[in-house]
Amino acid sequence: MSEALNREYIVSEEIGRGKYGVVYRCHSVATGHCRAVKSINKKLIENDAVDSQCLRNEAKLMQFVGGHRNVVQIFDVYEDDEFLHIVVEYCGAQDLYQRITARQVFSESDALRKMVPLMEAISHCHSLGVAHRDIKPDNILFNNYNELKLADFGSAECFHTGEPMSGIVGTPYYVAPEVVAGRDYNEKVDVWSAGVILYIMLAGIPPFYGDSAEEIFEAVLRANLRFPRSVFGSVSSEAKDLLRRMLCKDVSRRFSADQVLRHPWMRTGG
Repeated sequence: MSEALNREYIVSEEIGRGKYGVVYRCHSVATGHCRAVKSINKKLIENDAVDSQCLRNEAKLMQFVGGHRNVVQIFDVYEDDEFLHIVVEYCGAQDLYQRITARQVFSESDALRKMVPLMEAISHCHSLGVAHRDIKPDNILFNNYNELKLADFGSAECFHTGEPMSGIVGTPYYVAPEVVAGRDYNEKVDVWSAGVILYIMLAGIPPFYGDSAEEIFEAVLRANLRFPRSVFGSVSSEAKDLLRRMLCKDVSRRFSADQVLRHPWMRTGG
């Protein structure tokens, strides 16, 4: 551990592990507040220029979009010869992936309580010219007050209005068709991913699926959105209308994050 980190924080138990590093719980020496520190082994990324740049961008972009109540806050960054340490807000409750796995299907009112803060976080990022590019339940955390926090900006990228982005990033079930197709794209890829999350919360199944990543990508490219009566029989027409507008293959017709927030279902819960 960095000497500077150890002066400012008391690092305790491991709470997570990823491809390049470990996440620990820690406490501020000055305030006693509980935080999390993501410690990245630089030796593991030195031969991968793309991942190395992503990890360094993550800290910068988190600082840039920080300040919104539904985005995980970053407090400190420390770097030494061996490690990059990023100290962030501690979110100790179950993430959305764990909640979906436990509950499988959400009522519309419960889904609404997740979608409003999620879309507010996405809208905030987009207003600052940042696309997250990996919106998925695993990256949607909750703190001990059950407040939603958008996390993991390792795939995020800055964009300028009217200028496209490129590069295949994201996770199979949640990635937008234009990304899979290898075309240039804009920030509305985040809206597509959020739409997939809403569909899964209401139906308990993903809208586009397959037995392998290749089959999933093929289904995403077809973008044949269906609402099986067996699972959508009790879902309101307003909710289905919003899903059609978020999971629209035609990007020009797909809603922006702000348009999603103004949709009637988001205002009333269906």
